[in-house]
Amino acid sequence: MSIGIIGGTGLYELPGLERLGEVRMETPFGAPSDAFIHGRLAGHDVHFLARHGRAHHLLPSELNHRANIWAFKALGVDALLAVSAVGSLQSALAPRDIIVPDQFFDRTKASERHTFFGRGAVAHIAFAEPVCPALRAVLAAAARETAAAERPAARRVQDGGTYVNMEGPAFSTRAESEFHHKLGFDAIGMTALAEAKLAREAEICYATLALVTDYDAWNREHAAVTIEQIVGHLHANTSFAREAVARAIGAVDPARTCGCRDALRHALITPRDAIPPETLESLRPILDRYR
Repeated sequence: MSIGIIGGTGLYELPGLERLGEVRMETPFGAPSDAFIHGRLAGHDVHFLARHGRAHHLLPSELNHRANIWAFKALGVDALLAVSAVGSLQSALAPRDIIVPDQFFDRTKASERHTFFGRGAVAHIAFAEPVCPALRAVLAAAARETAAAERPAARRVQDGGTYVNMEGPAFSTRAESEFHHKLGFDAIGMTALAEAKLAREAEICYATLALVTDYDAWNREHAAVTIEQIVGHLHANTSFAREAVARAIGAVDPARTCGCRDALRHALITPRDAIPPETLESLRPILDRYR
C-alpha cells in the first residue's frame, strides 16, 4: 500500500520524508501538476504531490485533477490525504481553525473534467458520502493531537461539515458569500471536490484537512483583513499541516474497511467489450480488477 499526499497552498514539500526519488508521470489525460516525490514516512510508502506545482504556477481552474488522480492510482496509492486552504463561512470557524469536512457542495462548471468516464464508457458512482469515513477519522484525530500539542493551544478542530467548491481564481462576491453562509455551509475552497470525485471513481480512499485562512466576504466585521494577515495565517497553517499529516500517515490502517475500495463494483454501466479500445486503455489502472 502507498499513501498519497496532496499539498495545498503553502505545503510544497513534506519534512521528515525519507526521499527515495522523484517520479514524473505521463497520463492519458495529460500531465500532473508536478513530479511526485516518492519516499517513506512513519513506516509507510508515500507519494507526495504539490497540487499547484512546487512553484505554485497553476490556478485552481488549471489543475488537471484527472491526471493527478490517475497517476496516484497507477503508482499504487489507495489512500489519499489532501491539505486545502479555505475561507470560513461561519463564526465558529476562525482563521487558523481546522475543518475535516464530510460533505461537499458543487458550485463549479467543469463537471466533465471531474470524471474519468465518457468517451464511450458510462459509470455512475455512489457519492452520497463523498469522504472516506476511515481516513476522515484518522485526519481528525491527528489534527486534534497536533492542536493539543501547540502552546498556547488556540486552534479549534471541527470534525465534519460542508465544503463549498467554487472555481475561482477570484474569491466570492459578498452576495455569493452571504448566500453560502445563510445556507449553513462551513467553508469554501476551490480544489477538493474534483479530487474526491475522481478518487472515488479510482477506488482510492480520500479525505482532506481544510485549514482556515480568513473569513469569507460574508463577515463584514472582518472585511478589513489584510493580505499580510492572511499570509500569516497561511504560514502558521502550513506548519500545523506538516505535523498533522505526518501523524495521520502513521495511523492509516492498510486493512481498513470502507466502501471506497469497491466503488466501481456495480457502477460501470457499459459492457467492457463495448468500450472503445482507446478509452478502455485510458482506464486500465482503474478497471483492471474488473476484467
